[in-house]
Amino acid sequence: MQDARRTSIVADFMNQLSHAPTSALLLDYDGTLAPFQTERDHAYPYPGVVPILDRIIRSGRTRVVVISGRPVHEVRVLLGSLNNLEIWGAHGLEHLLADGTYRQATIDSEILTVLEKARRWAVTTGFASLIETKPGGIAIHWRGLTEAEIEKTHALAQKELTSFAEQPGLKLLRFDGGLELRTARPDKGDAVAAILKESDPNAQVAFLGDDLTDEDAFQALEGGGLSVLVRSEYRETKANAWLRPPHELISFLEQWLSSLSA
Repeated sequence: MQDARRTSIVADFMNQLSHAPTSALLLDYDGTLAPFQTERDHAYPYPGVVPILDRIIRSGRTRVVVISGRPVHEVRVLLGSLNNLEIWGAHGLEHLLADGTYRQATIDSEILTVLEKARRWAVTTGFASLIETKPGGIAIHWRGLTEAEIEKTHALAQKELTSFAEQPGLKLLRFDGGLELRTARPDKGDAVAAILKESDPNAQVAFLGDDLTDEDAFQALEGGGLSVLVRSEYRETKANAWLRPPHELISFLEQWLSSLSA
């Protein structure tokens, strides 16, 4: 994507934001607000992100929402200093409102049975240290392994988890650093759709994400807001703008705050 084009797209959005009655800033976490880490509980936000988000929240003019593949409680810990933050976790299965109210979508018992079988297979295969169990899904992470180990783990996990994903209501997702077998719905696109439905029709809405799992959210926002790929290197995407973290991400958030004050 050409720099001039993406700069123009963002500038046009910020101009409209300065005149909008209300707005919503929707954000993925890993790879977007925070760099990837081998130790997932050490994946803290880029320096400078939290203070700006805090000021945006305190402005009272923007609904700030994190939409992550992580469980809600993990996002809450990593962004612990932020108050009045809304979080959709596990790709939209969990929802923590800004007032602290927690909700979780119901998961079909047959899906849970298949996920447990997949988890037991992973443990038996020797992947116990690589497994993350989430509401409605299991993920196998290989970040930090050698190239040979990644190739072996990926091939074996892809083959076996694909067979589990053939069960109705399940899907297999590839993300940066692993694979996840999870319930097919809801996904991040459903979370974005729910937020849009609740929002003022004249609200300015943007979603920032980096991974393939964020494409559902980009698609849900088509025609209804700004979708932004946050990634060091460009890839094919449904997003209509692109930012390189962390400096362009910080600049975008600063522009957002300035537009609210305009």
